[in-house]
Amino acid sequence: MKYITTLVSLFAFDNAVKDYIEACCEQGMDKPVLSGRFRIRNYHNTGAMFNLGGKNRVVVKMLSLVFSVFMTGVFAVTLTTKGNVLLKSGLALLLGGAYSNTYDRLKRQYVVDYVSFHFPPTDRKELKTFQKAFESVVFNLSDFGIMIGAMLIVISQMGKAS
Repeated sequence: MKYITTLVSLFAFDNAVKDYIEACCEQGMDKPVLSGRFRIRNYHNTGAMFNLGGKNRVVVKMLSLVFSVFMTGVFAVTLTTKGNVLLKSGLALLLGGAYSNTYDRLKRQYVVDYVSFHFPPTDRKELKTFQKAFESVVFNLSDFGIMIGAMLIVISQMGKAS
């Protein structure tokens, strides 16, 4: 039950934040918070990660839906087994994020992204390029759920591969 609670909580909380961002913030808004370390933005991502496939929304929607359904099957089977805490936790986080972003794609026709990072200025040329690239990426809570969930899934399978 705790895994389903995790999945539903991530989905619900992220969607509440997305609704709030859409209601209070104009698209393209950029507001520094927490001493400028983070920026609250309202960005409409019409594609997948990094807006890949933004011109093929139907394909992105269908792939997102198919992936979510497939992983739901894996999650359902995994829930019937004993142990596998990391795998179940990873799947719950991954699916909570996937459901939220897929819901956005189906309902809004885009995914609402709303947070980015900002780093203190540096004189190191190699870091400036990284900073500029990374600061231009806008995330939502679901993205973090998907990334952390995927890492937990990989970690859970590392011992089984050998």
